[in-house]
Amino acid sequence: MRPVTATAAAVTTVLGLGAAALVAGRYASDAALRVPSRRPFPGDPRLTVHATGPERISLTRSLAALRPGTYGIEADGLHAVVGPVLDRVPHTADTVVRRLERVELGALAPGVRVRLTPQLHRGTPRTALGLPYEDVEIPGELGSLPAWVVPGPRTTWVIALHGIGTTREHALNLVPFLHRRRVPVLVPAYRGDAGAPEAPDGLGHLGDSEWRDADAAIRYAVRRGATGVVLLGWGTGASMALHAAESSGVRDRIRGLVLDSPVLDWEATLRGLAAAHRVPAPLVPLAVRAAQGRTGYHGDRLQEAADPHGLRVPTLLFHGPDDTLAPWDRSRRLAELRPELVTLTTVRDAPHAAMWNADPVRYEEALRRFLTPLV
Repeated sequence: MRPVTATAAAVTTVLGLGAAALVAGRYASDAALRVPSRRPFPGDPRLTVHATGPERISLTRSLAALRPGTYGIEADGLHAVVGPVLDRVPHTADTVVRRLERVELGALAPGVRVRLTPQLHRGTPRTALGLPYEDVEIPGELGSLPAWVVPGPRTTWVIALHGIGTTREHALNLVPFLHRRRVPVLVPAYRGDAGAPEAPDGLGHLGDSEWRDADAAIRYAVRRGATGVVLLGWGTGASMALHAAESSGVRDRIRGLVLDSPVLDWEATLRGLAAAHRVPAPLVPLAVRAAQGRTGYHGDRLQEAADPHGLRVPTLLFHGPDDTLAPWDRSRRLAELRPELVTLTTVRDAPHAAMWNADPVRYEEALRRFLTPLV
């Protein structure tokens, strides 16, 4: 009986470990993919506000606080915008002084803990930018998707798709630029966003299912008179654009793609998200396997959508080596393999989906050159 007892004990132990691994994997995949993701990007440290003054703010010194460019800073009930680092302003060794552009929500005070976000604006195109717009509902696969239409006289529309850690308000960073060029802009919410249908499993799929909402947005724009569309996406929104260009039944209306920090490697981004959400390192592989088991095997479908030889339309990439969520080596490879269709604008010292924030002038000039022949 002893061998039988030992075997039973071993099986019980293995089953117990298997159950523990399943629970751990589910926890880790929840941390990485649970929606909605309406919060600043994971992984960035919280910064303490040390002092504020006329058009100035002093923050905890860190690599994040020293980033060049313009960013939002957020906390519960607070949203403000900070500009460049002011090197010549007196400050202590453990602080950084940046220009304080404006406070849009709440009040800044010493001791408040904030995080940087690429999203500069809160509100609608009218309340945030003073631009006319229309609230619309797009019929989607899971239900109605709220969206903004910022009108323009051209017949090629830009459809702007936000990504991880932001809302459709992120697109407001670029709406003034597009409005000056008289381009209609459609800014939809998609599954998991506030006001949109929930994802059936409560998880984000990094574009692999969300792209169907991008397809619905294309069809809506066509019904409204668009003769063509340019899909502009950040992170997950960029992978949604790639999937739509590959699989949409109206992909012939897509004139071009603008991909900012595109998710081109599903597993690498999932690992990055898990690590950024402080999932313990031993659980990260479990998170990947659990997410695949719960949401399906996405890697192959994303590879097909991002296949350089399958691209059919001009594509503008904005990406850089400081993106820890969507590795930029895939963007470089895409540009190298299809130089006749793909243009890569490399942006350094910028985190995921914040390429415009780091250098708005250069970004918008590259975008102007790309869009001019398409619209």
